[in-house]
Amino acid sequence: MKILIINSGSSSIKYQLLEMPSAKIICLGTIERIASTEAISTYKTDTHKVEKTYEIATHKAGLERITSLLLDAEMGVINSTEDIDAIGHRVVHGGKDYVDTTLINEEVKKKIKSLFPLAPLHNPANLEGILMAEEIFESAKQIVVFDTAFHGTLPIKAKKYAVPNVLFNEKRIQAYGFHGTSHKYVSEKANEYLGNQNTKLISIHLGNGCSITAIKDGKSVDHSMGFAPSNGLVMGTRSGDIDHAIIFYMVKTLGYELDEVSELLNKESGMLGLTGYNDLRDIEEEAGKGNKDCIIALEMNAYRIKKYIGAYTASMNGLDAIIFTAGIGENSSLMRQLVCKDMEYFNFHLDDSKNELRSKNTREINTTNSKVKILVIPTNEELEIAKQVYALLN
Repeated sequence: MKILIINSGSSSIKYQLLEMPSAKIICLGTIERIASTEAISTYKTDTHKVEKTYEIATHKAGLERITSLLLDAEMGVINSTEDIDAIGHRVVHGGKDYVDTTLINEEVKKKIKSLFPLAPLHNPANLEGILMAEEIFESAKQIVVFDTAFHGTLPIKAKKYAVPNVLFNEKRIQAYGFHGTSHKYVSEKANEYLGNQNTKLISIHLGNGCSITAIKDGKSVDHSMGFAPSNGLVMGTRSGDIDHAIIFYMVKTLGYELDEVSELLNKESGMLGLTGYNDLRDIEEEAGKGNKDCIIALEMNAYRIKKYIGAYTASMNGLDAIIFTAGIGENSSLMRQLVCKDMEYFNFHLDDSKNELRSKNTREINTTNSKVKILVIPTNEELEIAKQVYALLN
């Protein structure tokens, strides 16, 4: 069975075409920096590897680019769109209604759309991917995996806000959690590596969107994002945690409209607001040149992560390993160094030489005397989605 996975992020699309159940990768690639004149398109098969820069203004344009590569006369891997049996989509917010892998129908699409206000950077792009895939791959089964599903195990003390009970009981206002597909995948990989399922882990997903999860005995027990994927860690364009009084002040005193505040906090804040850049590679380069805004932004980013590590270690009453994953977590030795600096009290110690190495496999970057493991685990949300899609259809 050929399963195409479409993973639309806030500024990117990752995709893989897999043969299941063998999990053989037929091709894979990414579209990065969407909405840029210098978007990067990568495409890789056993015989071809292509990386080019294009102007890709929207997720729709990115998906059209991916389709043209799959069907390309020289480099393509399918002869017809009918060669694809199923398409698995990652959707960020499923609310309370969807916690399992689900066959897409009109009702599911309406629900995804109804949740646009809660995930404005993601659910619109996710739905656009679904609509495009339905149009292009007419004979394929369309399946959705929700990022919120893994966090269905959050205990009530972690997911409930200190607001009137009616908002939780009747209006479904609670912490849902996000990046669940990634956190689930890497935590399972960590347990395999450690040879123990009864572990206390902290998974740190660092990309354009960032989140951190406390995982005890394989279950999510706390998470930095909440009702929407906007709070917690400092992100590419999202502010992360702020005092909610700032919103009222901006509206009542500074004259902002609510839509303007939402736009500012979701699309103009985070590392972009602090530095003028939202790609960490650019920020690290500028910091290396002495750019003070970039230096401070990196320090703020790491400081926020360190605070969550402390909180989650306390909430689980211990810690066996921390996991760095996703684009920044896997590739930025500087960010890992900043996070792990001055954390000796928590009994984990970074090995600087190991930290500089690159690998596609799970690896330790801690010293031999570190009681807590520091792991770098490449995430593979696409494989996790493919497994769930195949399980649903068989």
